[in-house]
Amino acid sequence: MSNEILQLNPKALWKNFYSLTQIPRPSKKEDQIREFIYNFGKNLGLETIQDEVGNVIIRKPATPGMENRKGVILQGHLDMVPQKNSDKKHDFEKDPIETIIDGEWVRANGTTLGADNGMGVAAAMAVLESKDMQHGPIEALFTSDEETGMTGATGLKPGVLKGDILVNMDSEDEGELYIGCAGGTNGNITFTYDEQPLTGDFTGYKINVTGLKGGHSGVDIHLGRGNANKIMNRILYHGFKKHGLQVASIDGGSLRNAIPRESFAQVAIPSGNVKGFLECLTKLTGKIKNELSAVEPTLKIEAVASETPGKVINPGILLSCMNAIYACPNGVMRMSNEMTGLVETSNNLAIVKAEKGTIQIMNLLRSSVDSAKDELQLMIQCVFDLAGAQSVFDGSYPGWKPNPASPILKTMQDVYNRKYGNIPEIKAIHAGLECGILGGAYPGWDMISFGPTIRFPHSPDEKVNIATVQKFYDFLIETLKNIPVK
Repeated sequence: MSNEILQLNPKALWKNFYSLTQIPRPSKKEDQIREFIYNFGKNLGLETIQDEVGNVIIRKPATPGMENRKGVILQGHLDMVPQKNSDKKHDFEKDPIETIIDGEWVRANGTTLGADNGMGVAAAMAVLESKDMQHGPIEALFTSDEETGMTGATGLKPGVLKGDILVNMDSEDEGELYIGCAGGTNGNITFTYDEQPLTGDFTGYKINVTGLKGGHSGVDIHLGRGNANKIMNRILYHGFKKHGLQVASIDGGSLRNAIPRESFAQVAIPSGNVKGFLECLTKLTGKIKNELSAVEPTLKIEAVASETPGKVINPGILLSCMNAIYACPNGVMRMSNEMTGLVETSNNLAIVKAEKGTIQIMNLLRSSVDSAKDELQLMIQCVFDLAGAQSVFDGSYPGWKPNPASPILKTMQDVYNRKYGNIPEIKAIHAGLECGILGGAYPGWDMISFGPTIRFPHSPDEKVNIATVQKFYDFLIETLKNIPVK
């Protein structure tokens, strides 16, 4: 039952997280959660404002004797990634998230959990309503639409917030402190085509690529997981070249920042070639599964007989598109020279949708080096230019340059060492934290990011480790108690 998490510790945080699971909050559909957080602040008697881009800011005065401490902004984002298994019936705009305690973890029932970034939001809420916590001036910044555009961070105006230190609570490994992140750019590719009537003796099939793990296109990109769009393109290419396969529609992936887990294509095969195609698909499936066996044990590829489509994509455009998707870079492009194990530059070929005269291909490019991101953009643009497509790159946001001399980093290292007997690791992340954007509006801020251990965000396998939630919250409380004076 979902409410079993109310018995977990720390109860103050889990109570708030449970409330968040009951309120639909997919990106760009945040009216309900925004109203809830706004009323939460007002009901506490705290100064609460909402800006024009949907951010909610709640201010809590310092506790007695702590008025001379530097002001802290506790920051998290309101939205969550809406992903579900194909057999799960769930409306992210209406239905609550069903949580399950699974051993040492909390996960959802066939959907994303929303621990990204519900854990950070719930922790800030717990601090705001606490009656016995010691802290200096607190501002809680709840940003909007982080997952699909970072709209809230981008639209935050300078001068609204008064604090000195930004504590972002959107990282996903307890015991690590993050001081840098990657920037990103959206790559939007469009092919246009004339639908052609299908003439001759053809048999209809629906090709399904399912069972992939997916995951966060920044955090999990280095794991070498299968990309449903790349796999589907490989199948269609071989079917087109060897067996005369024609394509009526493609529906692969759903979000830019999620590694695509599923792809579906409606195709037509010359009836005399059906046996050869199915034999070819069986062999190709075996090869793909063998290549991905260590990371994608539940991958499923199937061709299901279906109604024969009446119209298909112009074969010339289809071939150009398949060639370009084959050539489009996907996954890790380069590892960082500065930080061991950190991805520097990557691309996620996230969405491929073809229907009604348009093929849309959406990418998310990431890099902690701006020039490398620019080069990757040019590489992708050149590939699709050669194929005759239109390319538009937008939504660019900056990375967050690490500052190893950060005072809040030193404070939190000392606090963690005193409390737990070891010094947390200093890290940067390939994901796009809001710190880079927020730091542009508030260049004087000292910034850091941390959080509990979350695995497989942006996928239905998302889960949060229960024990680390307690450590994360205790560490936050002790950090606020030890914020230096102004």
